[in-house]
Amino acid sequence: MVDATVTPIDRGTITTDVNNVIEGATLGTADEPNPETMMGDGPVYNLVIDHPAATILWDTGSHPEADSGHWPAELYAAFEHTGLRPLEDDLADAGYAVSDIDAVIQTHLHLDHAGGLYAFEGTDTPIYVHERELKYAYYSAKTSEGDEAYVAGDFDRDLNWRVVHDDREQHFDDLEFVRLPGHTPGLLGVRLELEGTGTVIFAGDLAYSRTNYRDEQPMGGGLLWSKRHWFESLRTVKDLERRHDATVICGHDAADLEALESL
Repeated sequence: MVDATVTPIDRGTITTDVNNVIEGATLGTADEPNPETMMGDGPVYNLVIDHPAATILWDTGSHPEADSGHWPAELYAAFEHTGLRPLEDDLADAGYAVSDIDAVIQTHLHLDHAGGLYAFEGTDTPIYVHERELKYAYYSAKTSEGDEAYVAGDFDRDLNWRVVHDDREQHFDDLEFVRLPGHTPGLLGVRLELEGTGTVIFAGDLAYSRTNYRDEQPMGGGLLWSKRHWFESLRTVKDLERRHDATVICGHDAADLEALESL
């Protein structure tokens, strides 16, 4: 167990059709062939992990100009993000400067998770990302194939990439990277052994909401690179939860963000 603290950084709110979050949330019937669309809100947050070896930032959130041209207009319309602010400002409100950050863990490189990487351009701050994620992000952003949720302007920068190659890697005491493909090919979860709290698993966008994780309901098809891999990754995390009596934190769940305050 490591004597570390975890500070959540609220980065705003995404509003989207609930069908993106939960597959088949709103289905038509013969009696109601055109059901009313349900919109739902979910928080965007980052974490600062004050570890004895380093002050670590978990994800960097959305770019502060996501609503004014940085995101493609059609993507912003589908995933409206309110409360946009520069990463520097949100860190400062939590008592940190960008210069305090010794390392960054990018769970993946989607536009609502990698938009603050600009703050580390030209620095020596290591940016941990999985090899499969980095390759797929460039493939998606630089060709007409792949996933449209990658924006080259987020990550195609002068950054000190530290590439994670294996499915399980440890670079800090009692903090393990766990590859959880499904949402994307190289999604990184984090298993942290916290003194006084026990095991905490930051599952990220393996589960957008608690419903995805608890009820094993996948996200909508547009948010899954591979449904088969997603179910396998879900089993991985549930096995870790069982074996370590772990607390699992989901990627965009408001109740989970509140739970982080008590860690």
